[in-house]
Amino acid sequence: MPRPHPDLPPVLPTASRPDGAGRVAGSYLQPVLEAAAARGVGADALAQAAGLPAGALQPLPESLPADAYVRLLDCGARLADDPHFGLHVGERFKLGTYNVYGLVLLSCRDFGQAFEQTMRYEQLAHDLGRSAMQVQDGVAQYSWMSHYPPGMRHLADSVFAGIRVFGNWLAGVTLPAAQLELMHDGGDPAGHAEYERVLGALPRFGAPLNRASFPAQMLAWPVPNADVGLYPVLQQHAEQLLKLRTQAGAGIVEQVRDAIVRNLSQGQVRLSSIAAELALSPRTLQRKLSEAQTTFQQVLDQARYALATEYLRQPDLSLVDIAFLLGYQEQSAFNHAFKEWSGKNPGACR
Repeated sequence: MPRPHPDLPPVLPTASRPDGAGRVAGSYLQPVLEAAAARGVGADALAQAAGLPAGALQPLPESLPADAYVRLLDCGARLADDPHFGLHVGERFKLGTYNVYGLVLLSCRDFGQAFEQTMRYEQLAHDLGRSAMQVQDGVAQYSWMSHYPPGMRHLADSVFAGIRVFGNWLAGVTLPAAQLELMHDGGDPAGHAEYERVLGALPRFGAPLNRASFPAQMLAWPVPNADVGLYPVLQQHAEQLLKLRTQAGAGIVEQVRDAIVRNLSQGQVRLSSIAAELALSPRTLQRKLSEAQTTFQQVLDQARYALATEYLRQPDLSLVDIAFLLGYQEQSAFNHAFKEWSGKNPGACR
């Protein structure tokens, strides 16, 4: 396997690379304003504390920089004197919060399809992080890779509380609590009962990943009252929005890199599959990468190397786990590739 292109140094993995370019849809901002208002904090006070101009939050903007959204979460927690502000934001998530892709989820036949559409379309609602799913030995593991450091506790809390609340609404019943792991420290243990109330169970804090594990058979549970006949129409509309967003956003190398990171643990990282996800033909994708003075293999190597160096810092992840997360079928293949990239075996690097 070739080394990364010398003119393109390894990038930080998406899950830890806040680049200031992301956006959050206005609808995704609404629960933050509601949670703050419930504790006596107005939109103008929240905007001022976050360094936003007066009137930036009212009327609700079409979108907001992702960095500003994260600041609003932290400022809301401070102004409201609420150590669980993120959980209380997530409790207010509803169908409209997720923008167009919320309607797509409502038209899915089962929860497995709903998770697939989340991984595909969540970026229509926000650029705060990306979802991934893997199924092994009868256990489904949903992970959310934040674009921000683990210390941004309210961000992860809001995401998983929102998934819990919206999942219950979608199912029409209270779902069994997942085995939840969160990367942050959980704050004051005296307040952990609030996690149990909102999430159904106490998470394991200080984990290597933000992850929810549950029986894989739940993926086959039907979505009650789903209008599956609307799915093709809504999915086509979401694809059009995604294509427009992609064209207006990142360059081709970053688009390919982000698609690779989303799909690595699912073993679906091939030129043809990534091209299809970006609504391009394989030949067109190769040409665009060539114009950017790189190749698909070089971008893949860079993404894997950057993620590998990050994963190796997490002691709870074994080399077998890391190989799987990077899309390798065997640990030996990962060992060989890592030595090609860095000149060292992954065990020695760790």
